[in-house]
Amino acid sequence: MTAYGLLVSPSHNRVYAQAAADLVKAELAVFSERALGGRVRDLEETAIGGVPYVTFSADGLTEQDVRLLSNLSSLYALFQIEGDLLRPVALQPLDLFGSDLLTIQKYSGKTNEYFTKLLLNVTAMATDSPMDLIDGRPRVFDPMCGRGTTLNQAMMYGLDAAGMDVDGKDFDAYAAFIKTWLKNNRVKHQAEIANVRREKAVLGRRLHVTLGASKERYKSGETMEITVVNADSLGAGRFFRPASFDLIVTDAPYGVQHGSRSKGAQPGKGGPRLSRSPVELLESAVPEWARLLRPGGAVGISWNTFVGRREQLAEILASSGLDVRDSDAYRGFRHRVDQAISRDLIVAAKPSR
Repeated sequence: MTAYGLLVSPSHNRVYAQAAADLVKAELAVFSERALGGRVRDLEETAIGGVPYVTFSADGLTEQDVRLLSNLSSLYALFQIEGDLLRPVALQPLDLFGSDLLTIQKYSGKTNEYFTKLLLNVTAMATDSPMDLIDGRPRVFDPMCGRGTTLNQAMMYGLDAAGMDVDGKDFDAYAAFIKTWLKNNRVKHQAEIANVRREKAVLGRRLHVTLGASKERYKSGETMEITVVNADSLGAGRFFRPASFDLIVTDAPYGVQHGSRSKGAQPGKGGPRLSRSPVELLESAVPEWARLLRPGGAVGISWNTFVGRREQLAEILASSGLDVRDSDAYRGFRHRVDQAISRDLIVAAKPSR
């Protein structure tokens, strides 16, 4: 059995940093359970030379296993522990672009980019082919994408991604950001915004970006696509085909700063009713999202536990034919964001045919 030490990234915000070690331990436990045959054991937080590490033991980690572990959300460096010495393990992360793609945007209500990566990772582990995260190209959908943190993380991984958001200002902000970022970083791309019409009626706006990680890849047709629709995700099936996504990943409204239209809300005096309850929203939205998920794919949702119980969300997911991942590994992610938000995540898979 070989011992390892994982150095947690020091660049988190203060509150997230307090939970970072516990979160990466839970994430690593999911990786072990779903993709590494349970070979990761003895997960602990250990001080080495006065510095906190997450330590673990594992037998027979292959180069492929290390490639997977290289993408742990809070991983800064990985060492093999040999007595009193630390031997660096060469990491092979999927990252195709600089970290500023994820960090440069600053705005109120932004989901922490490390947590976004964690949510995407553990959702990918719940699919019928978890190693597709590094060997394949799972297609990602965020039905409440805001200003695109999930989309940017998918892009970082080289994945095709799509998002929806009902907020026109968020749509415009993301469109402006991604076009500017691609231009400033000289990433070969094409980007266009157009109205989506059905029977002469405008259903929403769509941003479509085609880009290549390098000029050579772009010229050879080895491209990725980012699509964002400015419309209510309760009507996602009007914009995307059934079974067209492998991963559905989203951060549900917290009931504090965020809001969303509830099903059946009609414009009128004062406009459509704004729901602050993630439970009410998800009851309406999950059946629609589940139809967009391919058999064997998975959905991951984070939410504020102060305004919705885990059992409620599990029931909503199960009622749409999804199997909730409910092992101990998937129950280790609850953490404090601020006085009004205690965040957790829940993941469910769509049974394969």
